[in-house]
Amino acid sequence: MPMRNFRLRLAEPLLRHLREAAERTNQPATTVARYAIETWLRQTEKAMVRKAIAGYAADVAGSRDDIDEVLESAAVEASRETRWPAKTRRPPA
Repeated sequence: MPMRNFRLRLAEPLLRHLREAAERTNQPATTVARYAIETWLRQTEKAMVRKAIAGYAADVAGSRDDIDEVLESAAVEASRETRWPAKTRRPPA
């Protein structure tokens, strides 16, 4: 993916904190900043989706679009019947 420059002015305490984190992790400050921005954007998107789903669920609660109780019961029952494979230990080498 092509990279583009983006100039960002930071307050001195934030810049110091960024540089300290970069030094501790032995990474360039730009890498740490990029990771922090990507992480924040991902978390924000997830929060917005959760909020939208919760809003939709609240709006349709008790309506015709609410979850089908028969289907929900069948899913719960099926999940109880599912047998998960036991963890196996690796044989000694």
